[in-house]
Amino acid sequence: MTHVSLGVIFNPGSSSLESGIFWGIRVPRILVSFLAGAALAVSGMAFQAMFRNPLATPFTLGVSSGASLGAAIYVHSGVAFAILGISGVSCSAFLGSILAILLVYGLTQFRKGFSTATMLLAGVAVNFFCSSVMLFIQYMSDLIHSFRILRWLMGGLEVAAFDSVFNMLPFVVIGSVIVLFLTQELNLMTVGEDIAVSRGVDVKKIKPILFIATSLMIGGVVAVCGPIAFIGMMVPHICRLIMGPEHVYLMPATFLFGGAFLTICDTVSRTLIAPAEIPVGVITSLLGAPFFMWLLLGRASRASIW
Repeated sequence: MTHVSLGVIFNPGSSSLESGIFWGIRVPRILVSFLAGAALAVSGMAFQAMFRNPLATPFTLGVSSGASLGAAIYVHSGVAFAILGISGVSCSAFLGSILAILLVYGLTQFRKGFSTATMLLAGVAVNFFCSSVMLFIQYMSDLIHSFRILRWLMGGLEVAAFDSVFNMLPFVVIGSVIVLFLTQELNLMTVGEDIAVSRGVDVKKIKPILFIATSLMIGGVVAVCGPIAFIGMMVPHICRLIMGPEHVYLMPATFLFGGAFLTICDTVSRTLIAPAEIPVGVITSLLGAPFFMWLLLGRASRASIW
């Protein structure tokens, strides 16, 4: 690990090699990892409040897979476009994520007596369907594209640059601001939809807005970093243990801690076996899988935090 001098930090216009590495590689990578972690964590918090289930996350509901499928179809098609300066892959990932969450929500409406278990099963089904289509796309691709798709699906930040920051920033900012303005509604929806309606919350109107906000964030993140699992599950629960269930405080805490958490995971991924690099998705999965089992099996512990 090389130490960076203060001269390099306060002189971004320098032509030295250290300055180029710091400002051209390290700084954008940290910004991308912070934005991605914050967006995934806030999305997970919103899903858990909406569906009143601690296992509801962008990953378990199939939203990340939908965004990945949208991005994979865009890459495989070979077309290239941008809308208002936003890359086509980000737009395709957003469409994929919003279609996935609408499909999950739509499937749950076909069955009377909607339950969170039904919703999670629908999310698993959508997840498997999207994964199968992506495997088919990968199988139909040549060796180079197949490897690129596989590497991207593992989740990573090694290609981060300032272009990636600017592509992701509007999605994360817009989605986070929407969730921040709806924290009171999330508080009431966490207690129950009937209670929320009785307190004047238009649940049928709020839910689509939250779907769009979370899909914006997930689409923007997945288009740049690939699907990074378990951030949306672990971070809200850790913050809830520290800050309590009040979303006015929980939302900014989740945003900041989620960003810091993924940045630390990325630092570990690129230094653990340096000079080689582990995809950051591998690190988050190694941490998240035991956490998931703890939530799934530890009923007593889960009841104390939810």
